[in-house]
Amino acid sequence: MDFSISEKTSQLKISEISVAYLLQFDSITCLTKAMLNSSPLAQYAAEHWIDHTKSGKIEPTLLRLILQLFSGTAAFRNWVWIYNIDYSEQSQGLSKVPSPLYYAALVGFQEVSKHLLEKEVNVNVQEGEYGNALQAASCQGHEAIVKLLLEKKADVNAKGGKFGNALQAASFQGHETIVKLLLEKKANVNAHVGVYGNAFQAASFEGHEAIVKLLLEKKADVNAQGGLYGNALQAASLQGHEAIVKLLLEKKADVNVQGGPYGNALQAASLLGHEAIVKLLLEKKADVNAQGGEFGNALQAASLQGREAIVKLLLEKNADVNVQGGECGNALQAASFWGNEAIVKLLLDNKADVNAKGGPYGNALQAASLRGNETIVKLLLDNKADVNAKGGPYGNALQVASL
Repeated sequence: MDFSISEKTSQLKISEISVAYLLQFDSITCLTKAMLNSSPLAQYAAEHWIDHTKSGKIEPTLLRLILQLFSGTAAFRNWVWIYNIDYSEQSQGLSKVPSPLYYAALVGFQEVSKHLLEKEVNVNVQEGEYGNALQAASCQGHEAIVKLLLEKKADVNAKGGKFGNALQAASFQGHETIVKLLLEKKANVNAHVGVYGNAFQAASFEGHEAIVKLLLEKKADVNAQGGLYGNALQAASLQGHEAIVKLLLEKKADVNVQGGPYGNALQAASLLGHEAIVKLLLEKKADVNAQGGEFGNALQAASLQGREAIVKLLLEKNADVNVQGGECGNALQAASFWGNEAIVKLLLDNKADVNAKGGPYGNALQAASLRGNETIVKLLLDNKADVNAKGGPYGNALQVASL
């Protein structure tokens, strides 16, 4: 007679065995590597039992074992020590293990979370990579657990953790329903926290249009400054989210505000080749010659990355072809170094100074020589580049080419 069980049943049985295996460490207050090496199933059980559990509805026997593991005993701490799911890297030797509630919220165990909350645990304790249980659940999209935590008076505006607060975490990940829940509970839409500065910039960067609209309805400051990309407009422009850029401009986003790694939205869009967004920004009177940011100006950014169509657009809008600054000194040196022949021609046709000095390589001829761009060297020489010009770290073009 043939016997078989369903994949779901087998997955849950593996989880049950794994949790039971981990519970054997309940009597060990200080688990050593030697002990771990003598328990060959421990690493697999610690790392994968949750994945097996998520394959289906948790049956009573498995739930009982999980609740036993999450009772905060030595077995729980040893599980975290063996494999900490809260971090991308292993955290053996972790000085403070986050609470069972935090981990239940992180992985989405609704019944376990409910059971732990009935014990009047501190729902607002600061812990873990996400700062607290609410941010962990919000980031991972566990709506039911977010509701449970809010019912138990979780601080909706608690600061800390990877995203600064729960609203930024949910906004970044695109969990619209959770964003609505948090806003209904008076989440501060303009709180200046986290890597993206605020929830609005996080949603704009990731292209979550519906959440951007939600936050705007709740009076998000369209021109709020700070965060990784300076402001929401620069974040959306960098990522090529045209619909969000349009929305921000309609809401009076300042097209020329300075800040962030790329100086302004125009430079960010130019760098990544988002032609439609460059056009939008120019139509809204973006300053084509605004200085600042990693690449000095939009023309240098576009020239560096070989964005020929955008270089043409910027030149048509009277971009200053000879302005100095930025990582590569000027647009001609940037294009010469990276071998963008069509852009070198464009810049020269628009009166780029072939002998302009400065930048990391002294001049365009030296930059092209360093990279072995023979065609561009010829082009620059045909346009009266001074073969004997001195400067830069290598002295002159001949020395660079010899090197």
